[in-house]
Amino acid sequence: MSVPVIAGLGTAQPPSASQDELWEGFFSRHFTGTTRALAERIFANSGVTRRQAAVNPLLEDVSDWPTERRMRRYQVEALPLGKEAVGRALTAAGLSAGDIGMFIVCSCTGYATPGLDILLARDLGMAADTQRMFIGHMGCYAALPGLGAASDFVTARGRPALLLCAELTSLHIQPSSARVDTQQIVSHALFSDAAVAAVVVPGGPGYAVREVTAVTDTSTADHMTWDVTDAGFRMGLSSKVPQVLSRHVQRLVDDLLARHGVAGSEVDGWAVHPGGPRILNVVERELALPPQGLAASRAALDEHGNCSSPTVLLILDRLGRATPAARRIVMLAFGPGLTLYAALLDRQD
Repeated sequence: MSVPVIAGLGTAQPPSASQDELWEGFFSRHFTGTTRALAERIFANSGVTRRQAAVNPLLEDVSDWPTERRMRRYQVEALPLGKEAVGRALTAAGLSAGDIGMFIVCSCTGYATPGLDILLARDLGMAADTQRMFIGHMGCYAALPGLGAASDFVTARGRPALLLCAELTSLHIQPSSARVDTQQIVSHALFSDAAVAAVVVPGGPGYAVREVTAVTDTSTADHMTWDVTDAGFRMGLSSKVPQVLSRHVQRLVDDLLARHGVAGSEVDGWAVHPGGPRILNVVERELALPPQGLAASRAALDEHGNCSSPTVLLILDRLGRATPAARRIVMLAFGPGLTLYAALLDRQD
């Protein structure tokens, strides 16, 4: 039975702006009264220096758009971004679109039918018998169940699979007239846009996917929400999220590594979803990681913000391009549920 291997990654990002530019040029006016001073502190302490936006608020204010208009714009912007990421991943893997047996798309920031899976399969020339799967509203951890499904398909069918995570969080800036709370400010200070694709093949060089695993604490389901409203999608993000992660992350990782006879000290790459600086601090503390253990995750937060589902793949790409490249990687991502997902990868030459 062939081991599923990530043979190629491809990234695509819209134009960027600095956090200072976004604050001075838009958000300093978006937040008013006593909220403004709080927002300024949150933006300054977000751990983000630059972010990408397909719909840049410095050029175009979508905050008063109805959801229907935002969804129409999602299709316009997400299709070329996804096509760019997929094209780069296929090139890196040395495959064509016609070789793909399963195409999985993860996105929680836009919906339409026909969706990205159908339109991209058409535009890229995938085979008529290519199977498709769309994963929506899983949020920031969606890449890992997507990777798990792709790996299972590759193992069972012996054919390549393609995973695409594409998010346009810039479409969901909330109206200035809406109820503003700390949760909204944090989401407006962190989130960013990106698309990342991964090609998974049966065997060969790349990162072998040894296992994808998860734990969900349903008693904290209200701690992270993503509600469809008449004015886009509204984020709910409790300040208790880091506390919940601290209860589960060590056991999740310890059990995963133990099943494969791996010690924590043998992991030289940590791709941890940067839901914010506090999230990374909690994971670093609970896993007793060395000082540079989360350097790639912090660098991704600094340069790209929180792009939701593509982010952990951006970090994986960074670890794979490092000199020397990471040999054994643990990926961690967190989202609604509260749900923690983990994956163990090791490099094959």
